[in-house]
Amino acid sequence: MKTIRLGKTNLQVSRVGFGGIPIQRLTDEEAVRVVRGCLDLGITFIDTANGYTTSEERIGKAIAGRRDDIVLATKTGARDRATALAHLELSLQRLQTDYIDLWQFHGVSSEQAFAQVLGPGGAMEAAQEALQAGKIHHIGITSHSMDIALKAVPTGLFETVQFPFNFVTSEPAQELLPLAIQHDVGFIAMKPMAGGLLEKANLAFKFLLQYNVLPDPGIERLEEMEEIVNIVNGPWEMRPAESQEMERIRQELGKRFCRRCDYCQPCPQGIPISTVMNIRSFWKRFPPQRFFVGGFDQAITTAENCAQCGECETKCPYGLPIRDMLVENVEFYKRVKAQWEVEAKAS
Repeated sequence: MKTIRLGKTNLQVSRVGFGGIPIQRLTDEEAVRVVRGCLDLGITFIDTANGYTTSEERIGKAIAGRRDDIVLATKTGARDRATALAHLELSLQRLQTDYIDLWQFHGVSSEQAFAQVLGPGGAMEAAQEALQAGKIHHIGITSHSMDIALKAVPTGLFETVQFPFNFVTSEPAQELLPLAIQHDVGFIAMKPMAGGLLEKANLAFKFLLQYNVLPDPGIERLEEMEEIVNIVNGPWEMRPAESQEMERIRQELGKRFCRRCDYCQPCPQGIPISTVMNIRSFWKRFPPQRFFVGGFDQAITTAENCAQCGECETKCPYGLPIRDMLVENVEFYKRVKAQWEVEAKAS
């Protein structure tokens, strides 16, 4: 397996990583088998999060006896010191380890969240304490906001940045990636398959392998990683037919694809627009026990009250028909939820 240096961390990691969201959908036994199978393929970077329900525990079981062979990354969604420290202790327990290689602040996508993390009593204080204690070795940040990512990279506080990057969400190549290279901040490319919207791995990974980034795909089946590893280990040159196909997909999805930049916010009705716009992606990645309750369900309920004012569409830099897409995704969610409820009662 080829390797890549992860910025100023100086960690050498496999040329592609393992994202831990989809294994929530599996049984414990299946999840452990998938993770171990990926390790056997040469994957050395494992990425999960405190908020991914069973993911950390399952990865902890899978890496038992192999901890020294991998770079382990996890995240906290906390913004304050006390909660972040509690999250870290839980992550260490679940992952069955006494240190985290890369601890990331999860989903910092607003000015308020960024200020809270870095302010007095914020989560950065927890990270610095953990760093001194040897419980973490490196600090990173993840975001869906280009403005926040561009602000975070030059601060010198973060050794990695994790941001959506794929051939339909290619904006990072213009400014964010060059900035990360300039400051030697490792770039982890989340959503290399656009959250499941892209179906052809050869196109997705050949595109990303052109850049100095670490693709971090969510993996549910070992066959998925086997296909990706074959691409990584093979020739990366894009054939003319592949370039044409990639452009066709860009044109097709570009008109109906939410980048989760949240420039459409705030919504007068309080609708979490990007969550609803990406509901089909979440459906592919999260277990039904989480998808059909809690935050996702509440987001759909809120979206049903859309006043069709159109303010969001005037702010969308991609010209998306947001009102139509909200209606379509609400209908989709209600349909698959009803089907799941029928199947749950029958089982």
